[in-house]
Order: sequence, then C-alpha cells, then structure tokens
Amino acid sequence: MTSGDGGRGTGRRVVLRAGASAVLLGAAGCTSGAKSAVAPASSTQDPTLTAAPTAAPTTTQAATQLPNPPLWQPGPGEIQPDVKRRAVELVAALGAWPPGGQGAGAARARVAALGLPPGLADGAGRLAPAVPEAALEVVDAQYGGILADSASVLVVCRQWTRQPDGSVAAGGITVDVRLSRAEPRWTVTAVHPGDPGPAAASPASPASPAPPASPAAPTHAVAKVLAEPRIELPPEAAADLLSGTVHDSVLTAMLRLAGPYALSVSVVRTGHPLDVFGTTRPSDHPLGRAFDVWRIDGRAVVDPATPRQLIESFMRDAAAAGSYNVGGPVAIAGVGNQFFTDDTHHDHVHVGFTS
Repeated sequence: MTSGDGGRGTGRRVVLRAGASAVLLGAAGCTSGAKSAVAPASSTQDPTLTAAPTAAPTTTQAATQLPNPPLWQPGPGEIQPDVKRRAVELVAALGAWPPGGQGAGAARARVAALGLPPGLADGAGRLAPAVPEAALEVVDAQYGGILADSASVLVVCRQWTRQPDGSVAAGGITVDVRLSRAEPRWTVTAVHPGDPGPAAASPASPASPAPPASPAAPTHAVAKVLAEPRIELPPEAAADLLSGTVHDSVLTAMLRLAGPYALSVSVVRTGHPLDVFGTTRPSDHPLGRAFDVWRIDGRAVVDPATPRQLIESFMRDAAAAGSYNVGGPVAIAGVGNQFFTDDTHHDHVHVGFTS
C-alpha cells in the first residue's frame, strides 16, 4: 500500500540501444550537459559525482556509434522485481532502435514481441522521436506506487538520438509506466512520457512583442543546484528546475543536504503521478514541492547492503531541512506524518514540502 506522497525505485543504470528488444526477450525483464552518461553505475558503487547537467538536449558531431551501456536489471532488496523489469522492457522497446528502426510500425512490432499490446506504442510521444536511430539508458526505475494488483514504475532515462544530418543529440525523459497483475507476468496498461516544458522565458519587450521570448537565466538558487557536484540530476529533473516551476524550499533543501551527503535525485516534478498512487490526494511532486533521492553517497537506497543508519540520518536531516513529509525504507518515530515508510518507498527517499 502507499502512504505519504508517491514512490520510486531501484537504481541500476542501464542502456538499451538498437535491437535491445531482442535482448529483453531473453531477460525477465534522458542528458544533457556535463555529466558522463555512458558508464553505468552499480547501486553499490561510490562513483565520483560530476557537475549536474543542463536540461536542454545537446548535439555533437556525427559519431560512429551511439553509446551502448548494459541492460538495467533490478538488484537485491527489490519488491516485485519483475514489475520493474517489465516496465523497463517496454520503455526500452519504445525508446531505442537500430538504424532505420524508427516509426510507429516498427515500434508496435517491438512491443508485440514482448507480449504486450502493440497499441502501447501509440502513447510513446517524446520517447520515440522521428529519428533514424536511438539509444537509451535507464538511470533508475523506481516505484510511483505498488499495490496488490496495480503499479506505477517511474523509468528515469537518458537518451541519445541520431539526427537526420548524422549528428547525435543527447537528452532524457522520465516515463510513468502503469501495470496490472496478470499471469504469467504483470502487463503494461498505459505509458505516460513526461514533459517538463521549456525553460522559463524572459518576457518579451512591450515595444516589440512579436519575437518569441528567450529562455531566462536560471535563478541564483537553480544555478547553484545545477552547479553543485554533490547533487546528481537526471535530464528531466534538471529541466524541471530550469522551467521555473520548482519551489525554493526544494532547492534550499537539496543544497543543504549536499553538505553532508552526495545525493542522486530521481524525480522532481515531471513523470510523477498527479495523485498519490491509489488515492485521489494530489501529490506534492507535480506541484513542484518534492523530490526523490534513489542513491545516497553512491549507495542505492534499495540495496540491503546500504547502511540503514545512513538512510535514517539522511531522512532526519531532510526533515531538519524543512520537509514536512519524509518517506523511505526506514521506520522513524516522528510527529504526525513527518516520517513514513511503505512498499512504494522501499527504494527511495521522498522529501516533500508544504510550499
């Protein structure tokens, strides 16, 4: 069951690129900017975190091949690991293809090969741009909610696309995959690619309103978070910050927590369910008042080898940073619902704010 606000997941990074669907059939089971996006990171590693990426897709000169990281797999400590595996399979089938594998027909065939309804490809949206080739890395797959017969898995991705002129664009997307219990495996019922919208724009001059507004410079707080090497943001989360829709309380808490910890963020606004899964209660995430952390000091929250004391310390410090609603895999005594734990939050720490 769920409580608190939302939920998310594990944390093995993987990339599926051209022909990945065929690999997935044998398995039970987006970037920007300055961060390295090719080398996969184990949930138990303690990698050096580099500067946070900018959110706008970047384009490079033609490359001989797109990145080809290994396939994401759930690790120890997962609840219902095949549910996440199933969600990743679908996202891989929709978001990665070999040269010439673009188009709705090819996407439908890849989805059908997984034993899933081909019509799911019609909802791919930003995940399946009209380009000749694409590669995908799953940074994290975490629960947006897990109930007895239904689930939401938030698949956080980086994506590389070969443009018609041969150049490579790097970006990213977070996809909310909805599933229901079925035999022999859970099935996917819907796919909701995130869309953070454009970066906040500078208003046009009243004297010349015709030209489109240009992106505004990030606020001081946003710029500090994006430049903080101890805060790792996936592309869609960085885009959320640049959109100007994230409350200062979130930014301030991230910076405060980055003092004692290196934190890997999975989701801020985009890609999260509008309501707390299984309820009609609005989530703090789409309102720009929450963020989720899937890895602390290079150690995945879901991994049983990650010290519980580290997670508890982080949760307490998140509350001290102003969060009224901190959820995670550790039960902590607190006032009201300041701390909570449930199956949805066994794989990440949720940090929510009232404003």
